[in-house]
Amino acid sequence: MELMDKTINSYFDVWLGPRDPRVKGWLLLENYTPTFIFSVLYLLIVWLGPKYMRNKQPFSCRGVLVIYNLGLTLLSLYMFYELVTGVLEGGYNFFCQDTHSAGEADMKIIRVLWWYYFSKLIEFMDTFFFILRKNNHQITVLHVYHHATMLNIWWFVMNWVPCGHSYFGATLNSFIHVLMYSYYGLSAVPAMRPYLWWKKYITQGQLIQFVLTIFQTSCGVVWPCAFPQGWLYFQIFYMISLIILFTNFYIQTYNKKASSRRKEYQNGSTAIANGYTNSFSSLENNVKQRKQRKD
Repeated sequence: MELMDKTINSYFDVWLGPRDPRVKGWLLLENYTPTFIFSVLYLLIVWLGPKYMRNKQPFSCRGVLVIYNLGLTLLSLYMFYELVTGVLEGGYNFFCQDTHSAGEADMKIIRVLWWYYFSKLIEFMDTFFFILRKNNHQITVLHVYHHATMLNIWWFVMNWVPCGHSYFGATLNSFIHVLMYSYYGLSAVPAMRPYLWWKKYITQGQLIQFVLTIFQTSCGVVWPCAFPQGWLYFQIFYMISLIILFTNFYIQTYNKKASSRRKEYQNGSTAIANGYTNSFSSLENNVKQRKQRKD
């Protein structure tokens, strides 16, 4: 394992250049192998989990879900607050911010972004709860792609660009996750479900987040600083892929449901009208038949 780690690390160093020494020795960042193994195990569970649960009763997980979602809500709120205050303390430039000019504020951002990276490992539990509760329809291509890629992307971010321009997407995403995990936590309580109206707007917020991240990242391309350009281009490409997938999810989930409801309403109105007509016709026929018998 140690030999494999050294080989992989040497390839990354040749390809991407020297790593940021400020994160040397940090938990899970020294070698890529643990992150890769966690990702493979995640995909195996996504594949085998529904097969294992096929003939079993779904688990409720209600109490655990409330605690889990509350924990992630608080963690996301903490990360959002720390990132905003760190950016203000360091006087970060919105248009382009390098990784070595804000002193202690950079270290504050790095520490928070490590938690952001680690939270992507915790969020694998989202999928595992879907499997245990047999909500397999929620394990979409978008869901698996997003969860499996984020942990890996942020391992690379933390090793090469752990602060500076990397802060923006994580800040927005932390805010969205405050809304999202608070919604999931409340929805685990049946009595609260009638009062939860903002699920649709969470997806809209995610799409706005991706667009804003592309805009801010593009500023770093147009008005460059010492932040590596390759990372900016990669982030733009990744955000575009998420916009495509989330837009498709939004259309499938909300627009088609609204269209289906309209059709059901129209069909229901027609059925009522037809029911009235048919019953009226049958009444006429019965009257005629009675008259014929009397004659």
